[in-house]
Amino acid sequence: MNILLADAEATRLLGIRLGQSLVAGSVLLLEGDLGSGKTTLVQGIGEGLGITEPIVSPTFTLINEYTEGRLPLYHLDLYRLESHEVQQLNLESYWNKLEYPLGIVAIEWAERLANKPPTYLKLSLTYKLQQRQVEMFNFGVPLKLKEFL
Repeated sequence: MNILLADAEATRLLGIRLGQSLVAGSVLLLEGDLGSGKTTLVQGIGEGLGITEPIVSPTFTLINEYTEGRLPLYHLDLYRLESHEVQQLNLESYWNKLEYPLGIVAIEWAERLANKPPTYLKLSLTYKLQQRQVEMFNFGVPLKLKEFL
């Protein structure tokens, strides 16, 4: 499904709707060039979850955890890592319920993730000619995608 987004605010609003709709255990794999809106989308998701703490890109910290909302939000950024480094992080612990409470996992630069979770929502963001677009592919995440058209 393709969704055209007029600007960064539309990207944030899509994130809010996702944050209000996603269930615990949902994993979002975010792909797109720098400036395509990945972090803006995650900020909207946090807002939709009721998180009031500022959501910032975890480019240097790799993982930011926000636990004050309806569900925990685990925001990961794999930009600085090579695929073999990502494998050493044991990211599965965020969606397999062994170490962390189930929440929403949003992974920026997810193309560096070799082992995908069993279910996930892939969002490919592009930014061309002052317009953003998100292409969504659902691999088993309970979500009514039509409500985002």
